[in-house]
Amino acid sequence: MQEIINFFIYDTFKIIVLLFTTVFFVTLIRTYLPINKVKHILTGKNVFVGHILASMFGIITPFCSCSAVPLFIGFLEAGIPLGVTFSFLIASPMINEVALGLLFASFGWKIALIYVVFGLIISIVSGLIIGKFKTDNLIDKDFQICSCNKNKIDLSILPLKQKIIFSLKYGLKIVKKVWLYIVFAVAIGAIIHGYIPDNYLAQYLGSDNIFAVPLAIFFGIPLYSNAAGVIPVVSALVEKGVALGTALAFMMSVTALSLPEFMILKRVMKVKLIAIFAGVVGLGILGVGYLLNIFVRF
Repeated sequence: MQEIINFFIYDTFKIIVLLFTTVFFVTLIRTYLPINKVKHILTGKNVFVGHILASMFGIITPFCSCSAVPLFIGFLEAGIPLGVTFSFLIASPMINEVALGLLFASFGWKIALIYVVFGLIISIVSGLIIGKFKTDNLIDKDFQICSCNKNKIDLSILPLKQKIIFSLKYGLKIVKKVWLYIVFAVAIGAIIHGYIPDNYLAQYLGSDNIFAVPLAIFFGIPLYSNAAGVIPVVSALVEKGVALGTALAFMMSVTALSLPEFMILKRVMKVKLIAIFAGVVGLGILGVGYLLNIFVRF
């Protein structure tokens, strides 16, 4: 019991501090990069390069849906192709600096790099595929959504002191939105770490189960957490014998295909487009999970 409590307290504190610090610095960097300039860069390139740039930009943005979806909408309003905007929407919650730091600390640089590479592949390829569908008519023109900059202030013109204050407030705002999810995720990780026998999870998600990867995705979608919050669960699953590809597929499904995100997107687009989005990304995660299970041993 003491080990579980220590695990819970240490990981909760570490993740929340790392979350706030990272969001603060990333937000501060973003104040020097006006969103109009980002849109100009994306629309000025060919479609394939646009998908790559949108995915790369997703990596450096805050990773909760409340931040990703408004930027997604801004890209749509700027006339950026729908598929390119989806590449951003997929990459933003799935890949971020906090997740990479925690993956590096838990599994080493090779696994962190593998996660980034395959996360980018999923976001780029999924955006390209979605872009091939005739789905522009599935976007709701009268949606309303929250934004971290409701007054649409050009943050790049603010003096340094106001940029720092804005970044501090936004860091606290993000922490307030997700800290309960972090606590819940770490608690699950602590319970798995301390109570569940080694053979229990192997019965469902073990390497000998050919359906382990789709089951992991199926279990992950109803949950909601950012990538940082779900990593303790992933770490505990791997420790209990779950294959790395299966565990990372679970992580990707939690962050990129959560039901709460679908509920937010319902205010932006029709259910048919959400289903296309979920289906394409889900198949990508499924393929990555099986591929990693075959070729990567941790």
